[in-house]
Formats: sequence, structure tokens, C-alpha cells
Amino acid sequence: MTRPFTFPGLTTRVVFGHGTLAQVPEEVARLGHTRALVLSTPHQQAEAQALADRLGDRAAGIFAGATMHTPVEVTEAAIAAYHAARADCVVSLGGGSTTGLGKAIAVRTGADQVVVPTTYAGSEMTDILGETAGGEKTTRRDPAIRPEVVVYDVDLTLTLPVALTVTSALNAIAHAMEGFYAPDRNPVTEALSREAMTAFRDALPVLIQDPKDPDARAKALYAAWGCSLTLGQVTMALHHKLAHVLGGSFGLPHAETHAVLLPHTTAYNEPAVGDLLNPISDTFGHGRAGKGLWHFARSVSAPMRLADLGLTDRDLDRATDIATKNPYANPRPVTRDGIRRLLQQAFDGDCPA
Repeated sequence: MTRPFTFPGLTTRVVFGHGTLAQVPEEVARLGHTRALVLSTPHQQAEAQALADRLGDRAAGIFAGATMHTPVEVTEAAIAAYHAARADCVVSLGGGSTTGLGKAIAVRTGADQVVVPTTYAGSEMTDILGETAGGEKTTRRDPAIRPEVVVYDVDLTLTLPVALTVTSALNAIAHAMEGFYAPDRNPVTEALSREAMTAFRDALPVLIQDPKDPDARAKALYAAWGCSLTLGQVTMALHHKLAHVLGGSFGLPHAETHAVLLPHTTAYNEPAVGDLLNPISDTFGHGRAGKGLWHFARSVSAPMRLADLGLTDRDLDRATDIATKNPYANPRPVTRDGIRRLLQQAFDGDCPA
């Protein structure tokens, strides 16, 4: 029997294909705006300037200061630039860092957002904003955070480095994983998540051999969209909490942290969710979801140990304390002993039991 569900609907306009970057000026005009501030990280400043040039008279300038984990002080500088440029919307070009900055500006100013993702991180379809202040990362949801338009251009991912391709994809798979057992899951997100995992499973080995394969890139970006949509529609739990703790409080890199944690957080909740994670074990094999993800991650040369990302053995107790100090919903009770064991396994890179 089909269980009852609520599907909240889709509000973000999506433009997907090859060469769709050319449609960004049209999308800005469609929103009724005339002065777009283009956002990027320092690393992508040249690409941001090229997009501003493409916008022509609709460009208000660029702000190339986005950084990981959306520090509040960076947001404040970006808002000052937004007002100084007399901008009326933002165009965010890049991965999760730039998307997060655009969201932080939007929720404070009411600006509309056009997001152009260049990785598979997946925050572009969500109403979620994670920000860092005082050494801790906090997360909130608000309809004002959700971007109005997302432009997926497969061609922009053709130069994505292989290492970031892998970690960004595993980051996206984490959204799908938690969506399978979310209390507000629905048939739309479940179907997209199944399809996305299969697409990533098939695309990543091809991209390791040929990073510019256009069909595999299209398949991976489509999978990222599906996982992002899931992230934006349902409630996340333990995995995302731990990733925010390690990123916000210890400065660990975002995608790599998600990639390392994924098999271990999956395995932690697996005994508590019955057959809800069967789509993962069906896709990646090895009889168990956590174990299958661990073997897949190893097969695509993903980072496997928190120790390799800059975390130290001395950090594990503090990370456990931060992760467990505030109660939050999760299928399996979040205990100090349980989280400490999980982090130790992820620190050492062992296959989850």
C-alpha cells in the first residue's frame, strides 16, 4: 500500500543543457532585474568577470570573495559591495561556497538569485543556508533562501578536476542517502535519488578515465540536480550535522569531509531504518548500504580518512561533544559513545562494521 505523503512542490526554475550559460542574461531579464552582482570564489574570478561581460549592461560588477562555510564577515563585505554597486539581484557562479554566499545575501536583502553551479555540491535547489561565526557552523531554512533560477551548463563541468568530481559527487549522494529515511520523504525525491545514484555509479568511473566525456558529464550533473532537489525538499539528519561540525569548527574541506563521512554515517543509521536504504545496497552492492558506499568510494579513489583532511586524534573528543550537545532528529539515537566510534572509524578509514 502506498503510504501517505506530502509533496511541497517545486518553485525553482531549472535550465539544463550544454551551453546554457548563454541564457543567464535572459534569465536575469526574465526576473525583471537590470543590475546583477556576479559572485565567485577568488579562484573563479576570471570566469565571473567573463560572465559579467556576457551580462553587459545588466552587470553591476563582481564580488570574488566567496569562501568555504560562508563566514558571516565575508557576507557582510559582500552585502556592502552589493549596495555600493546598486545591484538588484545576484548571479552565483561556482560551487557550494559561492551558492552559500548568494543565499546569505538574498536572505538579508531580499535579492533574487540566479545560480550557475560548476560542481555537484547540490545546495542550489535548497532553502538551506549554513553559516560560520565564532568557530561554529549553524544551519537554517527559510523560503527566502531558495534561489529563483538555477542554470546547469554541462560544459562548465568539463574542466572540473577529477578529485573534486569524485568528492563533489559523494557529497551529492549524501543528500540522497539521508533523503531515503527522512520523515518527510516523498515518492518524487525517492525516485530521483535512486536514479541519481545509478547515474553517479555509472558516470564516475568513465570520468576518471576521460574527465571531458560529455555524456558522462551530463549524466553526473543530472544526478547532482536530483540529489540537490532531494536535499531541498526533505529533512537532513546525522550526516549533515557531522559534516557541518567538522567544517565549521575544524576547517575541514566541505566536499572531502562529506565523502569520508558518507559510508560511516550511512552504516550508523542503517540498523534503525529497516529496508529504506536498500536502494543504496542495490546500487553499490556488498549487501549493506554503508559497506557498498565505502567500497565504491575506494574504487573511485576518494579520500577515505579524516586524518588525511587535517583532523587530529585530539580533535575527536571535541568533535563528538559539539555533535552531541544539542538534540536533533535522527533515525538512530545520537549517543556520545556511538558518535565517538563513528568518528574514530572515519578518522582511521576503516570499512564500517
